[in-house]
Amino acid sequence: MEVKPGQTRIGWIGTGVMGASMCGHLIKAGFATTVYTRTQQKAAPLLDAGATWAATPKAVAENSDIVFSIVGFPQDVREVILGPAGVLAGANAGDVIVDMTTSQPSLAVEIYETAKAKGVHALDAPVSGGDKGAREGILSIMIGGDAEIVTSLEPCWQAMGKTIVHQGPAGCGQHTKMVNQTLIASGMIGVCEALVYGYRAGLDLETVLQSVSSGAAGSWSLSNLAPRVIQNDFDPGFFVEHFVKDMGIALQEARNMGLCLPGLALAEQLYQSVQAKGWSKNGTQALTLALADMSGFAWVDRK
Repeated sequence: MEVKPGQTRIGWIGTGVMGASMCGHLIKAGFATTVYTRTQQKAAPLLDAGATWAATPKAVAENSDIVFSIVGFPQDVREVILGPAGVLAGANAGDVIVDMTTSQPSLAVEIYETAKAKGVHALDAPVSGGDKGAREGILSIMIGGDAEIVTSLEPCWQAMGKTIVHQGPAGCGQHTKMVNQTLIASGMIGVCEALVYGYRAGLDLETVLQSVSSGAAGSWSLSNLAPRVIQNDFDPGFFVEHFVKDMGIALQEARNMGLCLPGLALAEQLYQSVQAKGWSKNGTQALTLALADMSGFAWVDRK
């Protein structure tokens, strides 16, 4: 497949915190785009930018050569791709389905095999970089599937991301994302606990970040999310409920491989507490709120 702006038709399903920006980059790159999301109003900025609305994922596929999806949970992936009104029901031989949702590796393999039986190509291509990376087009994209199809989509990858790596056969993109989420999970505990400690010690947290961000303690989460916490900004760059979902997938995969990952299990339990306190729609930095609550104070009232 030769992929060219102005020639190749793109379909897009899911216009959430990250999906809207990612699709927007493809439109700006010159791809004719058909969009579906459960709430049409959420797609309004993309429609204003030139995208065409479709009533179902199947209709998206019928009008596209490549269909991208980035939705919430594995059950959503199954519905929009494999369901009776899903992408595969409308796809033709030679088309490509790219699921960019963080989902189950086993589901990625199932989609690949089901699509292949119809002559359709399928890739799993989850991303990392949050809302900021999506807006700026600098996401890390980790891809599973056939190498020649991955290579053919290079113009699309370049429009959305900065680090594009083919990880191996179907499911390998999702497995790599589980590695990513495992790394982030324990790291977020450290970031949020450190902020609570620094506040209780009477330190100026912005000054503290100047000292620690560039040293051995530095991380993406510290540089990008700690400043939001200091400003009482708990809006989602990545939803707590999606992070809990991801950690659950990673823990199940670990059990399947006979692995013991106690750090990941601890992080998952802590984020379950964040969810239980009603902050599931906040960003992952909302762990700070739960940790402060455990220590007997409300973070947003700390000043």
